Amino acid sequence: MVDQSKGQHEVVIVGAGQSGLAAGFHLARRGIEFVILEADPQVGDVWRRRYDSLRLYSPAKLDALPGLPFPLPGHTFPTGSQMADYLQSYAAHHRLPVRTGVRVDRLRPSADGTDGYELLAGGSRYQARQVIVTTGPFHRPFIPDFAAQLDPAIRQLHSAEYRNPAQLVDGPVLVVGVSHSGADIAYEVAGAGRATMLSGVDRGQLPFSVDSRRMRLLWPVMRFVAGTVLTLGTPVGRKLAPKVRAHGGPLLRVRRADLERVGVRRHLERTTGVEDGRPRLADGTVLDVTNIIWSTGFRPDFSWVELPVLGEDGWPVQERGVVESAPGLYFLGLPFLYAFASMLVVGAARDAAHVADRVLSRRVAPEPFTGRARRPRAESGGP
Repeated sequence: MVDQSKGQHEVVIVGAGQSGLAAGFHLARRGIEFVILEADPQVGDVWRRRYDSLRLYSPAKLDALPGLPFPLPGHTFPTGSQMADYLQSYAAHHRLPVRTGVRVDRLRPSADGTDGYELLAGGSRYQARQVIVTTGPFHRPFIPDFAAQLDPAIRQLHSAEYRNPAQLVDGPVLVVGVSHSGADIAYEVAGAGRATMLSGVDRGQLPFSVDSRRMRLLWPVMRFVAGTVLTLGTPVGRKLAPKVRAHGGPLLRVRRADLERVGVRRHLERTTGVEDGRPRLADGTVLDVTNIIWSTGFRPDFSWVELPVLGEDGWPVQERGVVESAPGLYFLGLPFLYAFASMLVVGAARDAAHVADRVLSRRVAPEPFTGRARRPRAESGGP
């Protein structure tokens, strides 16, 4: 039986990551009542589950959410655990109404036909006139089907499971996928003295590592480019967006020369199959390894959103986070929601402020809503 006691809210935010907390801050500033539902036991746990050596790709001075500086020197790159602790302290500092351990199972129009939505979470039901979904891009770890045909003696991990080289068995290591995590992990494993191979083509690289002194001077430019030039409102941004969503971004910290320096053996062919229990590349090369780390990304999973708002690629059809086909429904933290910066901590606050303004405008001048979402239109690249 569903518990009705959770009541009615003006806004329910699903997810207490950086986007959800930034949205909460901006809603509070606008005097809008809301609650944040977080599936994990603690705020920030999504960062605590990442690999041990993870550091953010942006410096601490750019990683703060509005209203609370990051407690590290400005040019320091926070670790995943430091980011987690910061988010937890942010929620406490601003007294944001976060309810942890609440996993939303279903989001659907209000059953009684009234204006708004209902969210089912276990045995509880929440009702809200508007909903902001901020569950981010890391939903279902993707591993190709042929991985099941590999020799059972090969140790297989997805990057979501990888923590450090101690998890690996003796012998050579193949890292599949050359986006941010793939390069970082291959570099770490090779640096630990393991014979390491990396398969796949990278998506380019920055001219300098994000850790370099030169980048200290370039960060204002990088922030401008990521937030203003590479957007769905520009031709270059619209061309880049589907590539980033499907394959990840360019190499930022660990670059090609770094991989070569620690002895990572590059295979530019993708891993596409299995032969005699071993991984086979697209050119027919068979690799003799005892470990495989699948840095092959994630697939979106919005199956719990029972509204016709998803595009053919599985991502919500939206304009700067606003789902025009379902008034009062919004998304934040998606890859290239509006700009390259949208999936980074540095872009969370701006996107959240835009959505909060739309929440406020609908609260003041409500749009008609029948309880049935309209079919989504094609995603627009306009601002």
